[in-house]
Amino acid sequence: MSLRVVPVSQALEKKLLMLGFEVLDLLAISLTLAILNFLFGQTSLRLMLVWLPTILLAALLRFGKKGKPDNYLIHLMRYQITPGTYTAFHEPTNTDRPPRLKKK
Repeated sequence: MSLRVVPVSQALEKKLLMLGFEVLDLLAISLTLAILNFLFGQTSLRLMLVWLPTILLAALLRFGKKGKPDNYLIHLMRYQITPGTYTAFHEPTNTDRPPRLKKK
C-alpha cells in the first residue's frame, strides 16, 4: 500500500484579492454598477449617472481603505449597526459587596 501525495497551495493564509480589491469591495462596486445601469442605462447621461459614481466608489474604496485591516468594511458595518456600549469585561455575576474591615 503506497502513500498518496497531492500537491496543495502553499499560501493558505493569503487573502483573496482581485485587482487589489477584496471580495466585499468587488461586490459593492458591481452591485452599484448594476443598479445604476438598471436605473439610468438607457438615458443619454449614462456616463455621468452610471460610470462616474461607480468609478468614484472604486477610488474611494481603494484609497480610503489603504492601511486598514482585512475585512474593514464588515467590521465597520457591525460596529455601526450594533447598539450599546463596549466594555473590556463581562457583566458581574456576583453583585454582593465584599466584606469591609471594622474601624476601631
